[in-house]
Amino acid sequence: MLSLRSDDAEIFYDVQGDGPAVVLLHPFPSHHEFWMPAVPALQSRYRLILPDLRGHGESEIGKGPAFMAKHAADVARVMDAAGVGKAAFIVCSIGGYIVFEFLRRYRGRASALALCNTRPQPDTAEARANRLKNAEVVLEQGTEPFLQSMIPKLLGATTLSSRPDLVEGALRMMRKMSPEDISLVLRGMAERPDSVPDLKRINLPTLILMGDEDTLTPEADGELMRQSIPNSRLKIIPKAGHYAPWERPEAVAPLLRQFLDFVPLI
Repeated sequence: MLSLRSDDAEIFYDVQGDGPAVVLLHPFPSHHEFWMPAVPALQSRYRLILPDLRGHGESEIGKGPAFMAKHAADVARVMDAAGVGKAAFIVCSIGGYIVFEFLRRYRGRASALALCNTRPQPDTAEARANRLKNAEVVLEQGTEPFLQSMIPKLLGATTLSSRPDLVEGALRMMRKMSPEDISLVLRGMAERPDSVPDLKRINLPTLILMGDEDTLTPEADGELMRQSIPNSRLKIIPKAGHYAPWERPEAVAPLLRQFLDFVPLI
């Protein structure tokens, strides 16, 4: 793992493969290893930049809530450190929230988007209140009750019933986060802006992937993005939840490779 200083936090990242640059942003509360099942299908032709987002994995949280602007600046600095001026982005969940902010601030540095299991809307009042409550509770009770409560939300019913190895692997990644990490990342997500008005201005090749068992970002969220982002395409991954690339890499990775192979990345 490589690292750099981004304002008040040390950010770690991995680099795999060689070729046109692709930045992969993992979901909360995992880390860069979330993408490892998909790496073999991509690294033979692409240079993959895999950060641990602020507060995840090895990366520090810094001071105060992990707002999307902080994450976006971290990503830009990782690209700088890796010598990458422009890249395609493959993102999942919070990775999508970050890339929408990244596009507002660093539009010229993105060449294509693959949006997995994410949504452009801000939290509803109820969802925001729930995040902020969890941000307090995790400091009082520790991480394990929170992580156990997240597993049935993040993984699809098929994975939960038939792939205990993937469940345990997801928990292993999640357990890298401290109570403070989780609390401040939750607070940052609760304050994220509405990205729906920005969708129509995204003029990049865009692939949208959603899991058919995802209860956090259902197919309707994918359809909203497909209708709003010009010339985007939506694919539904069967038997997959919110962690579709982790749960079904054999379905997701070929779609990502096919997408990257047929879009201009310079």
